[in-house]
Amino acid sequence: QVQLVESGGGAVQAGDSLRLSCAVSGHTLSRYYVGWFRQAPGKEREFVASMHWNSGFGVAYYRDDVKGRFTIYRENEKHTVYLQMNRTKPEDTAIYYCTARSYPTGPARSDDYWGQGTQVTVSS
Repeated sequence: QVQLVESGGGAVQAGDSLRLSCAVSGHTLSRYYVGWFRQAPGKEREFVASMHWNSGFGVAYYRDDVKGRFTIYRENEKHTVYLQMNRTKPEDTAIYYCTARSYPTGPARSDDYWGQGTQVTVSS
């Protein structure tokens, strides 16, 4: 069982930066990829970024349209995963969900763990 609690969402202007945090707890974290999905109104939930909880070399996965702008990283001692969002765009507007799952990328699955979500709004 894994528990995830997001924070850090808000409203920003295009080009601004925002950092999302996800407090992670559970006895089996070493099995999972932790990361972020997002869901905009009227759209399906989509993969944003992930990394393995035990990744020792910082290997991370990103969707193409956030590469070079978003960075995922974690602080193991704080059991927290972050999504640093730079050079934000209006199309980044969505509810962002923290997730722990068995796969680094790909669509949402029924066996994924999810947080409650945090709203990010980017205005032009």
